[in-house]
Amino acid sequence: MKESRFSESQIVRILKGADGGRKVAELCREHGMSSAPFYRWRSKFDGIKGKNRVFPDGKVDSLPGGNS
Repeated sequence: MKESRFSESQIVRILKGADGGRKVAELCREHGMSSAPFYRWRSKFDGIKGKNRVFPDGKVDSLPGGNS
């Protein structure tokens, strides 16, 4: 498997930049990458924030420590 060009801390910093209101295209251009890895990282690291999941039956599951 190919080693990532960006470390986890760099990925988190890029994702926080988008959460801070910067445009995805601007961030990707600044870091020399396409938008595909950005959206893949966002889906991967989204569970780390401890957001709530809503199941099809309407129940809510809180994930305080992330996806473990």
